[in-house]
Amino acid sequence: MPSLPPALRLVIYPVILLLGFVAIGVAMALIVLVLTYPNLPSLEVLTDYRPKIPLRVYTADGFLIGEYGEERRAVVAIGDVPAVMKNAILAAEDDRFYQHGGIDYTGVVRAMGANLIGGGKRQGASTITQQVARNFFLTGEKTYTRKLYEALLSFKIESNLSKDQIFELYINQIFLGQRAYGFAAAAKIYFGKPLKDISIAEAAMLAGLPKAPSAYNPIVNPSRARQRQHYVLRRMRELGHITETQHETALKEPLVIKRELAEYAVHAEYVAEMARQITAERFPEDVYSRGMKVYTTIIKAEQDAAYNSLRKGVLDYDRRHGYRGAESFLDMKDIKSDQDEAIDEALQDIHDAGDLIPGLVLAADARLIKVYCKGGELVNLTGDAMKFAARMLDDKAPPNKRLKRGAIVRLQKNEKGSWQISQLPEVESAFVAVDPKDGAIRALVGGFDFNRNKFNHVTLAWRQPGSSFKPFIYSASLEKGYAPNSIVADEPIIIPASQTGAAAWEPHNYDGKYEGPMRMRTALAKSKNMVSIRILEAIGTNYAQDYATRFGFDAAKHPPYLTMALGAGSVTPWQMVSAYSVFANGGFRVNPFVVREIRDDANQVLALSAPTDASNEETRVIDPRNAFLMDSMLRDVTIYGTAAKASAILKRHDLAGKTGTTNEYLDAWFCGYQMTVSGCAWIGFDQPRKLGDRETGGAAALPIWIGYMSLALKDVPTLLPEVPAGLVATGEGRERSYIYVENVEKEIPPAEEANGAAPLPTPDLTAPPTD
Repeated sequence: MPSLPPALRLVIYPVILLLGFVAIGVAMALIVLVLTYPNLPSLEVLTDYRPKIPLRVYTADGFLIGEYGEERRAVVAIGDVPAVMKNAILAAEDDRFYQHGGIDYTGVVRAMGANLIGGGKRQGASTITQQVARNFFLTGEKTYTRKLYEALLSFKIESNLSKDQIFELYINQIFLGQRAYGFAAAAKIYFGKPLKDISIAEAAMLAGLPKAPSAYNPIVNPSRARQRQHYVLRRMRELGHITETQHETALKEPLVIKRELAEYAVHAEYVAEMARQITAERFPEDVYSRGMKVYTTIIKAEQDAAYNSLRKGVLDYDRRHGYRGAESFLDMKDIKSDQDEAIDEALQDIHDAGDLIPGLVLAADARLIKVYCKGGELVNLTGDAMKFAARMLDDKAPPNKRLKRGAIVRLQKNEKGSWQISQLPEVESAFVAVDPKDGAIRALVGGFDFNRNKFNHVTLAWRQPGSSFKPFIYSASLEKGYAPNSIVADEPIIIPASQTGAAAWEPHNYDGKYEGPMRMRTALAKSKNMVSIRILEAIGTNYAQDYATRFGFDAAKHPPYLTMALGAGSVTPWQMVSAYSVFANGGFRVNPFVVREIRDDANQVLALSAPTDASNEETRVIDPRNAFLMDSMLRDVTIYGTAAKASAILKRHDLAGKTGTTNEYLDAWFCGYQMTVSGCAWIGFDQPRKLGDRETGGAAALPIWIGYMSLALKDVPTLLPEVPAGLVATGEGRERSYIYVENVEKEIPPAEEANGAAPLPTPDLTAPPTD
């Protein structure tokens, strides 16, 4: 064989050597493929996709009020994803997704070139398919082995699933910050709207998140998020997904980012938490990932009314007692200008507390308070808008409370939409309303602000009821032969030390005035303490203690002393609204419940509540004549007595209830009803202290009740109970009363036997959580 010329050998031998290396590499790759491919994980997790869906809680009329789970996710079908969102994702992540087979070789070459030119690792070339493989099967480690598995898995995925199936998995599974998984959840979390309603600018912002959810989070890093959004918009324009005009419009569109993560269509955080606890106790396994849906009994419109009325009542009380000064102070030494991003970052850590928005004082004097409001608005407060805070502008104000540059304050918009100085109240409150026919909770607000204080005052706050407990003493007296027209002395009384076992007791009326002998009806309307004490003394404290258990009260929390006549025991608003429902429905005990049903992810019912039927005689706890007479007396309270404001404002004469003010003004109550709804309002401090002179139940709590009832009774006709058999009317007008004329055959169970309600069918969804 003739030898090759030297020049030719210099060309051929290297080529042969290179081909040999290539052959060896191909052979090795084939060996690895043959050995590795069969051991790749099954794609069953993709073909039978079961994402972790959080527990969701709804109102009775279908509004979301709570969501619980590590992953906030809303699964959406590819056909329901708007084109603008698809195009934004493709432009940001993988514009050749529908052309490549899992690995975009063009993209790899382009990225390598960009990295070489840039002098470092600046671009990646992961396709959407590779990201699906990584998210479902692999860890985030950056090794050649993982890259190999990622590529092989991508080929396997592409050979078993359609492009739209892969895209749908990606859209639903990808992490996008703020515990949001998938673009449908992210649209709701960041913009408060469904995916179908997002704009081009919003779609571009969301599409920029997968690259680095933390770095491009519009809540945490708004400026970097905006830069990333501009890149996505530019790519969309270059790829022809949007026009030049759309591109310019999107760049100018102001984005309204939801900054409060707990925002839902309804403020019902305490109800949602109750529902979560009940569901977790009933279904402890995978409760936060099975996609269960809990439907409560509350009604959106009524819950809104209760929430707004409670907050107004608390803030009105708070304003009556003056401004306390700056909430805190921000160190201004690093703040370079009034538009410094550091201000936004500092305010971001302070929650809004509903409509009480935090702001930073930039300047303050007797004529003007300049505030940088969370969200970026600059507010100038003058005149009446700053009047509430005027005393804290004085040089004599405490230095740690005085309004000056750097002070953190709260702003709130008034009825006219203008900003004014406000503050977070220190006092707490609770309101609950129930349907007296079956016990369904229609509205419940457990405190002023759930994010600040998660303690549910409706179910857990044991407080003295004051005079709001008197109706149960009066009801007991009717069973002992008293009547609304019975005459009892309203005169001072002294209980000697020999009878109390300690010091002598000298109770007094709220106003210190005594009117001599009066009818029981009048005494209850005027809340005369001396009359209540004499009634209790006459019927016996032990009898009254047992009798109160008919209404659901715990005997141990109401010791058999004469102080029980003044409401010295302990109750919760939950107990009180149930107890007053007995008068509202004609004598039946109902068990309040807040969860109506629980469903699984396939919408199959897992559990139903067990409502009480207030027409079933087995649930009757007091004589119908007793209930009727008590209703008659309690209506006098709202027409002529301490709660006359209720009938005057609501312009109804079918309202009934009782105010309550405890000793030293520690607690203020109003519990009352119309036959279709019973409600209870309480206000007081968590660490009991005086609310203030004249802060009675009628002044502090009744307005909350009225605010709710103005909505709840808006279209409800006047409704009065029918006179039951065994009563005959006497007198006319305010002198009208009733007397017993015959015995009723229905036997009412003894008080001690009525203490506990009949056991509920499993599952019991009616009782409130106890911790």
